[in-house]
Amino acid sequence: MRMTLEEKVAQLGGVWVTALVTDDRFDPVAARRLMPHGIGHVTRIGASTGLRPAESARLMNEIQRFAVEETRLGIPVVVHEESTGGYCARDATVFPQAIGLAATWDPDLVEEVADVIRRQLMAVGARHTLAPVLDIARDPRWGRVEETYGEDPHLAGVIGTAYVRGIQGSLRDGVIATGKHFLGYGLSEGGMNHAPVHLGPRELREVFAEPFAAAIRDGGLASMMNSYSSVDGLPCAGSPAILDGLLRQELGFDGVVVADYSSVSLLISHHRVAADRGEAAVLALKAGLDLELPSTDCYGAPLLEKLAAGDIDEAIVDQAVHRVLTSKARLGLFDEPFVDADAAPTVFQTPAQRALARRAAAASVVVLTNDGVLPLGADTARIAVIGPAADDRRLLQGDYHYPAHAEIIFEGGTLLPEAGGAFAPGPHYTPHVTPLAGIRAAALDADVVYERGCDITDPDTGGISGAVDAARTADVAVVCVGGRSGLLRSSTVGEARDATDLGLTGVQQQLVEAVVATGTSTVVVIVSGRVHALPWIAEHAAALVMAWLPGEEGGAGLADVLFGTVAPAGRLPVSLPRSVGQVPVHHDFRHGGGRAQFHGDYTDSPTTPLFPFGHGLGYTTFAYGELSVVAGTTRDIIHIEVDVTNTGPRAGEEVVQLYVTDEVASVARLRRPLIGFARVALEPRERRRVGFDVHPSKLAFYDAAMRFVTEPGAFTFLAGSTRATVDLSGDIAEYRQREIVATETWIR
Repeated sequence: MRMTLEEKVAQLGGVWVTALVTDDRFDPVAARRLMPHGIGHVTRIGASTGLRPAESARLMNEIQRFAVEETRLGIPVVVHEESTGGYCARDATVFPQAIGLAATWDPDLVEEVADVIRRQLMAVGARHTLAPVLDIARDPRWGRVEETYGEDPHLAGVIGTAYVRGIQGSLRDGVIATGKHFLGYGLSEGGMNHAPVHLGPRELREVFAEPFAAAIRDGGLASMMNSYSSVDGLPCAGSPAILDGLLRQELGFDGVVVADYSSVSLLISHHRVAADRGEAAVLALKAGLDLELPSTDCYGAPLLEKLAAGDIDEAIVDQAVHRVLTSKARLGLFDEPFVDADAAPTVFQTPAQRALARRAAAASVVVLTNDGVLPLGADTARIAVIGPAADDRRLLQGDYHYPAHAEIIFEGGTLLPEAGGAFAPGPHYTPHVTPLAGIRAAALDADVVYERGCDITDPDTGGISGAVDAARTADVAVVCVGGRSGLLRSSTVGEARDATDLGLTGVQQQLVEAVVATGTSTVVVIVSGRVHALPWIAEHAAALVMAWLPGEEGGAGLADVLFGTVAPAGRLPVSLPRSVGQVPVHHDFRHGGGRAQFHGDYTDSPTTPLFPFGHGLGYTTFAYGELSVVAGTTRDIIHIEVDVTNTGPRAGEEVVQLYVTDEVASVARLRRPLIGFARVALEPRERRRVGFDVHPSKLAFYDAAMRFVTEPGAFTFLAGSTRATVDLSGDIAEYRQREIVATETWIR
């Protein structure tokens, strides 16, 4: 049966689920009007409604039944959702936000988290998710840093690949993952959302494309989403050089490219490279953007008009349709388009899922400083828990957690008008454990008192005196401060919530200073998606702890670390700056960068970060043996081994981080890229050997001719406090970025 042109074009667009609903019921009349020829995607049942899993699945089945039984071709729809830190829907498990998952440095744990997300999405019939965010985050002013896996391409690639594997499964029993946002989105002008990006071709590939390349080659990533930004003047949604030349030809991507919401029409209003919707549709389709989301706009009537006028070849439409239909076939939707709605609730909020959320929250906690106050002992008789983030479940959520994200509908007015209204979207929290609740549960014999002290943003200082009184009579004060992640103006961080000040908002800094001034040992816990610059707190608090946005079991996971039930092993996935004036600051600048010539520092500050990438303290100490490196030519595997010993009195986990420096190269190279890491658990006095097998393609870079090569010469490998320099012999070996071989790690 041949597809008509209208049927083809229908597969290249979407429809908001709320547009298919009238009076909180599926409306077949609306469906006949909006999708008479079928549709490619249905947008966000979970994130747009207050439906519980069974009802969400039933609505999906009704929409699917219409598509399968009442359109000529019977092509099933794909329902897509969001899931950076858990499926964004009512009753779904709220895991730590992506930046917290990255702080675990634990790809196996992240794959477990993603597997739960996969099962919950599949239970309600959602087979495509708009995650993971693989953007490299090197500007903390940008509000979406929290959605990323941090500043390093290797870490982001490994964690992102683990997420993709957990989400996609074999695809027939999985959910299509979407890498976003291709490309360079996290280094925009001024840290402003959607702003232009200025990157050369070498930096664009070696740093910003690498996490996407890793997810494609090592995880089989099946979908990609464009960036809203332009790169060197090329809007990503309409650039063949980016979406075809780089993504498909160089990196070998063969999946479906979906539009970030409204990015096709933004070619008109934002980038001004198209005069109308028809021109925008032609630009985007020719560039390789297959599917317009969230709803059909430019890819509807305007595209049909351009086809009729001969302004675009129908073969280009056919190519995009083929990719969309192939994705549906790979999911098995033509064979099994429906789900068992009655069974859907059984995979939501199970004890095992909550236990995993708690484990992930604890693993994400990074202890930045500690004068010995942590872990809190059983002899701690009185604890003052203070701060606006101490007992507010809303502040445990990131901007794409439900219900934080649903605020754009139930509070946001016209922010996303198409998304609003149906099935009473609202807060609908899962049970959340706040830091106060977690501490009280962990310290049953202690007297735990609570004072909020101040608000996140309100300038009122009236509550600080009560917090000071509580702290004075306590053995230890735990002060929880941070931000409110979301998309509304009331949020301090999140999508479209960029900032020029990296300090704490409101009067939270005053609260911390007042508590510290009491002389009581003060543990400051940062519950935030913002990468803050907090030099005063780092210097004066007894301990400084990053809890990120830890999700529904965040308070329990935090308490596990504070009381030593879980040994802290979180490590920073981003560098923490001393001030906003350092931005961007990160660990892997090119040779010649990272210091001011010729004195080295700024006139008013060191150039180094306050806390470097990879930093994190435990409750024990580790010693590294001599680094053994066995290397041959530029085409031989490099074998690296090191002994790690727990030299302290407590069990703990060390994150062994392997870096490399190319001593002399034909271009200015990245100074010290991360090329491998491994978490190793050690009992007191236990020693284990950690090994890395590094393929020489991991050492490759783009030379002056933009060939991807590994050159012979001296390379210095670093792990912990130990290093070794070896020479690679042989000729210049040419590789392709799409064929980099992942580093193999082992522990024995």
